[in-house]
Amino acid sequence: MSKQVFTLEYPVRCSPTILYEFLSTPAGLQEWFAEKVDERDGVFSFTWNGSTEKADMLEMEEDKFIRFHWHHAPKNEYFEFSIEKSEVSNQTILVIKDFSEKKEIPDQKRLWDFQVNDLFYRIGS
Repeated sequence: MSKQVFTLEYPVRCSPTILYEFLSTPAGLQEWFAEKVDERDGVFSFTWNGSTEKADMLEMEEDKFIRFHWHHAPKNEYFEFSIEKSEVSNQTILVIKDFSEKKEIPDQKRLWDFQVNDLFYRIGS
């Protein structure tokens, strides 16, 4: 069964620069995404409940986006955080792209909703 990409969008009251720090640095990611985050030579180690998963940082553009690839995932899969501006309202929007089995997408969306709520609490949004 192949996984498919899905996209989530969250309006956020925060500057792109501050938001990007929470999405791209070990200290920022550790605030909301994982219990512990380390980075060495572009490889991020994310720890939850004593279990560590590693991801390569594939691409990034400061204050715009960062893309990671889990070591255990197929080559064409990734997860990405990007920051967009609404042309109508000029509001900052966090866009998350991830991969999941079709039947598991609702559960993955709930997990991201939970994580992003924690992020918004941390940044005061």
